[in-house]
Amino acid sequence: MIGLLLLWICTLIVNSLTHPAVIIPQDPTLTIGSSLTASCSVDQDLNLKVEDLSWTFNGRRLPAELYRILNSTSLSVVLNNLNGSKQQSGDNLVCHGKDGRILAGSCLYVGLPPEKPTNITCWSKNMKDLTCKWVPGSEGETFLHTNYTLKYKLRWYGRDNTCLEYHTMGPYSCHIPKDLALFTPYEIWVEASNRLGSTTSDIITLDILDVVTTDPPSDVHVSRVGDLEDQLSVRWSSPPALKDFLFQDKYQIRYRVEDSTEWKVVDDVGNQTSCRLAGLKPGTVYFVQVRCNPFGIYGSKKAGIWSDWSNPTAASTPRSERITGVCDPKSGEQNSTLRRELKQFFGWVKKHAYGCSNLSIKLYDQWRVWLQKSHKTRNQVLPGDKL
Repeated sequence: MIGLLLLWICTLIVNSLTHPAVIIPQDPTLTIGSSLTASCSVDQDLNLKVEDLSWTFNGRRLPAELYRILNSTSLSVVLNNLNGSKQQSGDNLVCHGKDGRILAGSCLYVGLPPEKPTNITCWSKNMKDLTCKWVPGSEGETFLHTNYTLKYKLRWYGRDNTCLEYHTMGPYSCHIPKDLALFTPYEIWVEASNRLGSTTSDIITLDILDVVTTDPPSDVHVSRVGDLEDQLSVRWSSPPALKDFLFQDKYQIRYRVEDSTEWKVVDDVGNQTSCRLAGLKPGTVYFVQVRCNPFGIYGSKKAGIWSDWSNPTAASTPRSERITGVCDPKSGEQNSTLRRELKQFFGWVKKHAYGCSNLSIKLYDQWRVWLQKSHKTRNQVLPGDKL
């Protein structure tokens, strides 16, 4: 008993030496635009003069006109129209002695209550997991540490569950790795809280089968189509993640010229894993990407979610082999006619079989090969061979 009494007396002595003054209020939380009056009260046994006290805010000395002597041991300061905290650990309000020694300190937390999280979107890559992300209100910046919690439960029964793996797909995201049920809708929502309050998003309802996505298609290869100067062949492999599940897939291709940022999209690829791009510029480098959308998984009537685009793959079309300056005086007219016919034929192909129609492309290939062979034959006739 005597030992406990001695320990208590020692603790009081240490605290009086460690904290020669006290700031009131201690560590307050305030909304942006608020004003604060704080007081620093020194221990009268330390013989500190109140006239020797001063204040700093985040290391900057506050002007004396903001001070007010309350009594022989207490000095107050007024802070008006406070801005958001510069750091989430709080702004530092410190009371100093004559020699600049720190007597006491207080942390000010100045900010806003959280806004209602919005735009919750979720997706699954293997029908066993779920990843969700959201937008933290219209502004998002509260100037205070704000905690976001993703919660979910089976719609008609079961208890609330809390997602544990945060920041997997950005600062406002969470990943549920397993133990999810199929053929049963889930309710999902996000709760946000900080020192100034809390709020909850709207609840979304989804079935895992309706939000399935995949990794991008792999092994994307782009190659030339013989000597055809305006075409490239694209081939890829189906994403392996869902190979054991019953589903259909459809693909999109996009491509752009090397020195351009504008992509052209081919929508009608369907479920085939190859495609012919036509109408390209001769002697030009193209970048090509492919993405996948799984749909109809286990009979789901909703489309899946498009995967990310595959990494860009580059290839160049052959350069034109046309030779200028031939001696046949009518060659220019013939070339002009051929170009016009080619433009007309390709316009027909593009109008009636745009994208990846194998039948039309095959017919077009045959016509182009014949055209190029006949053109080369004419160009191989030397001037001395003319009659």
